[in-house]
Amino acid sequence: MKIITVATSRHKGTPKSLVESAFLREGYGIDGDAHAGDWHRQVSLLAWERIEEARNHGLEVSAGDFAENIATMGIDWKTVPVGSRFSLGESAIIEITQLGKECHNRCAIYYRNGDCIMPREGVFAKVLKGGSIRPGDNISLINGPVSVSPWPERSPEDTQV
Repeated sequence: MKIITVATSRHKGTPKSLVESAFLREGYGIDGDAHAGDWHRQVSLLAWERIEEARNHGLEVSAGDFAENIATMGIDWKTVPVGSRFSLGESAIIEITQLGKECHNRCAIYYRNGDCIMPREGVFAKVLKGGSIRPGDNISLINGPVSVSPWPERSPEDTQV
């Protein structure tokens, strides 16, 4: 299980821009991201395989276009129970707090892409322990059951961001 991309934005409801690295601050989220703060949705995660699936259905999307902070490979997030904890990179620890979300109004992402898969496919987490993360970092399960990705195994280097 690996981090494929890391992305941030200054405003909620907009696509995020890729960054080379980010710092996850304990109890806050990603420094410089609009979703950071003292609440349960500090960090958003989405399976890279789901982004590729959206592309295969004709959407012209890339990493960050669904406002995900972290795109991952090898985890089927829809199967991960709330309360599961993961380590990211060398020291960061997150806890899954919410699966999917309710969209009350269609946001700029929906209108730009024609769909937004975050409400169905994304998960949200709070930061329990801070640390730096970057694409290529490992993700490890600390507790809770998790199903690994049902998609074919491949190298993160083979992905086209």
